[in-house]
Amino acid sequence: MTRFQHSIDALIGKEAAAEVRLGIAVSGGPDSMAMLWLATHAYPGRVEAATVDHGLRAEARAEAEMVGRWCTEQGVPHAILAPAQPITGSIQASARAARYALLHQWREARGIAWLLTAHHADDQLETIVMRLNRSSGVGGLAGIRARNRAVLRPLLGWRRAELLAIAQSCALPHVLDPSNEDARFDRVEMRRHIAGVDWLDPLAASRTAAACADAEDALAWLVHDLAARHVHATGEARWELDRHDFPREIQRRLLLHMLARAEPDTPPPRGDTVDQALVQLLCGRKACVGHWLFAGGARWSLSAAPPRSAI
Repeated sequence: MTRFQHSIDALIGKEAAAEVRLGIAVSGGPDSMAMLWLATHAYPGRVEAATVDHGLRAEARAEAEMVGRWCTEQGVPHAILAPAQPITGSIQASARAARYALLHQWREARGIAWLLTAHHADDQLETIVMRLNRSSGVGGLAGIRARNRAVLRPLLGWRRAELLAIAQSCALPHVLDPSNEDARFDRVEMRRHIAGVDWLDPLAASRTAAACADAEDALAWLVHDLAARHVHATGEARWELDRHDFPREIQRRLLLHMLARAEPDTPPPRGDTVDQALVQLLCGRKACVGHWLFAGGARWSLSAAPPRSAI
């Protein structure tokens, strides 16, 4: 119990934790049921729970009701949430987006400060390995953030086996989601490979991810400061960087900042597009990124790209 409280204290501060109301996202699996048990005992009377039925499995409603019955026995308010529209497209990504949208709507309606999810150290290791395989940088290797806006993940320093042991020793009702064994999903396949490697330490990986998260925050802070001083709007849809004698990663992030200024509602380019543009700028040349043209020289500029034949 104390360990769980220390995790919350580390994320939001001991003073805030003394009066906080927590919303627990509970799927009915052993991880989230263990977290619900920990939270209800650590913060009695200040916990509510919600379960999302995505409508993807016939058993999901019964599992959500199972969680609801346990919550009723413990005096914990519980809600079952369901999306208004069927989940389509990429099932895992679409279900995740719908789940978080529903949970945040519920949290805000209930006046709850923080939403807790049961991601743990084994999840973190899987995430880091998958991102390594996709050439992620510091931000990607930060993995699952322990605190992200109104979401807290206090179990990133806990192992999956520890949470299962809590669920079993406390006789908590729980179910195993069959989709967690479906090899069609990349994460499930990665989990199987990692399970056969005993020298990978999930807790060490979780600490590495936390260090990367700190580094990412520091870089973001520095780039924000440099951009305020050195990136200037010089006309309609045109920006200049008046100094670029910075380390390469700072240069790359300043280019991303300029693109974000140009198209604030567009996600940043993926892959090595910006890295390739940076190479051209360092040689004093031009480079297109989407609908935008970077030009090198003493000052680097960004403006709307002319037709390709004119570049």
